[in-house]
Amino acid sequence: MKNIYSKLSGELKKSKSLALVTIIETKGSVPQIPGASALFSEDGLYSGTIGGGGLEADAQKRTFQSLKEKVSYLYGYQLTADISSPEEPICGGEAKILIDACPENHAEVFKSIRESLEYRQPGVLATFIQRDSDEKVSIKRHWLQIKESSVIDSEIPYAGFYQEIKRSFKENQPDLLELNEKTSLFLEPIYPLPHLVIAGAGHIGKAVCHLGSLLDFEVTVIDDRPEYADKEKLPEADNIIVDDIEKGMQAIPKSSDTYIVIVTRGHKNDADALRQCIHSEVAYIGMIGSKRKIKLMQESSLKEGWATPEQWDPVYAPIGIEIQSKTVQEIAVSIAAQLVLMRRQKQNKKDVIWSGP
Repeated sequence: MKNIYSKLSGELKKSKSLALVTIIETKGSVPQIPGASALFSEDGLYSGTIGGGGLEADAQKRTFQSLKEKVSYLYGYQLTADISSPEEPICGGEAKILIDACPENHAEVFKSIRESLEYRQPGVLATFIQRDSDEKVSIKRHWLQIKESSVIDSEIPYAGFYQEIKRSFKENQPDLLELNEKTSLFLEPIYPLPHLVIAGAGHIGKAVCHLGSLLDFEVTVIDDRPEYADKEKLPEADNIIVDDIEKGMQAIPKSSDTYIVIVTRGHKNDADALRQCIHSEVAYIGMIGSKRKIKLMQESSLKEGWATPEQWDPVYAPIGIEIQSKTVQEIAVSIAAQLVLMRRQKQNKKDVIWSGP
């Protein structure tokens, strides 16, 4: 899901009374994974989810009391009801859930997370949980920004947990450490969302923007038509660039976590966009068009000398997975499916190099 801590940083400025609820450990079958988080206000669920159903309903009930008392809680929830129960969960697993009733105490930490992600810097959120009595706890959070594979935060006494932080970050997996009978440490690696750049804000670009947002990409849309590249028409876009297609694509920072979808209104704009990214070491480039159009564009680019056959090899053109799509929505689904496939393959190959503090 899109990072809830960035959203929380903005909401705390509005002086809202919010509680941050996070699943920190699971066993067996549970509808969400460790790290899944939701914000609750006194009116109910505000943003995010920890899985819905009975688990979330129970968390909401507990959160009301937590907000009223301004006391944080750590508790276990069993999803082991009998099948005869009409509403209770019967998945068979269990979850450990943390309710932070005072996230405003760590407003600077959440602000640092938001700023790091804006600069596309990953890190680890380290949450110390001190059991006070029964299920009541005290919470202390630290943001460990990882830059050039090194921890650059000096506040947390992380030296004793170096290997655990390293493993959690490298594997991109949250980890709960029991330090002693009363103290736990929850390590939560946080990476910037993969960046989806869509050249073209027409019907297909708009549909891909919607799906890309649902699939947890940071979405940027480029178009030279302000009547199309508009926040009202593209509400899910994180960034909208109104500019010449070629100039806009040239200005976009490109990295191994950038996914580029070229779906402009004509072959010239498609070629202009492709010219500015085909040399880049991005995760994915896909371009719309018939096989004939692609063949002609490829021949033209080779003749003009702005691309080589080797640079064309990784370009997905025609774009999308073959599902016999015809409508705009079907084409967008085929593109989105290919994006998911490419992202998953990249994640499976990921090997973070860690040089130490």
